[in-house]
Amino acid sequence: MPQVYVSLGSNIEPETNLCTCLSTLQQTFGHLRCSTIYRSAAIGFEGEAFLNAVVSFYTDLSSTELKAWLKQLEAQQGRRQSHQKFSARTLDLDLLLYADLIKPSHKLPHPDILNYSFVLQPLAELAPEYQHPILRKNIASLAAKLAQTNEQASLTAVELSCAKPWQINERSVP
Repeated sequence: MPQVYVSLGSNIEPETNLCTCLSTLQQTFGHLRCSTIYRSAAIGFEGEAFLNAVVSFYTDLSSTELKAWLKQLEAQQGRRQSHQKFSARTLDLDLLLYADLIKPSHKLPHPDILNYSFVLQPLAELAPEYQHPILRKNIASLAAKLAQTNEQASLTAVELSCAKPWQINERSVP
């Protein structure tokens, strides 16, 4: 089964929505690994701060099936599809990596990996040595480079008790 990495974000009741999302992912896919939860300012619009994280799990769904499943989960949690790229969201799920699959028409690997610290930093926590399928550079080095050049608002770690069972840290490395 391929290993996948999915970004999670919410700025409408973010604690509730991320906890519900994590629980649903675990019930559906089994073992999860979750990065630190980060608070970051809204980008591209005036709005409440987001909570962001990245999770990893294995799936037997194809990339197309998984993307459809993630969109369905967003809808179940109240996300209204908007034509605006930057807007408030109950839940935003993006498939970042699907094993080593390169499929630009499906945004794989997802371009946000290289553009936003709230995506790349948590991804680097889970997969520091993972090689970006196109650039062939490890995720940790990409995160370090973005941190040097990025003027986006800083990330603040947030403790979310519902995420603890799946988070990697000194006490619980899978």
